[in-house]
Amino acid sequence: MSNKDKQINIYEDKWLTLDQIAEYLQMSTSSIYKMAQAGKIPAYKVGRQWRFKRKEIDRWVQKKIRRFKE
Repeated sequence: MSNKDKQINIYEDKWLTLDQIAEYLQMSTSSIYKMAQAGKIPAYKVGRQWRFKRKEIDRWVQKKIRRFKE
């Protein structure tokens, strides 16, 4: 198993931080932060920090891709 495969398995069903979700989606943390604040991405505020469920993010991305293809 490669390091990348191990990294993806780590993210399988965990709460991800802003930095982790930005890396996962290959986007900037500031873009993800703005999207979370605006309610444009599935996100949860825990205290002062944002958290993301990978499975919810995957569904959200698939939904966006389907809309784009239509």
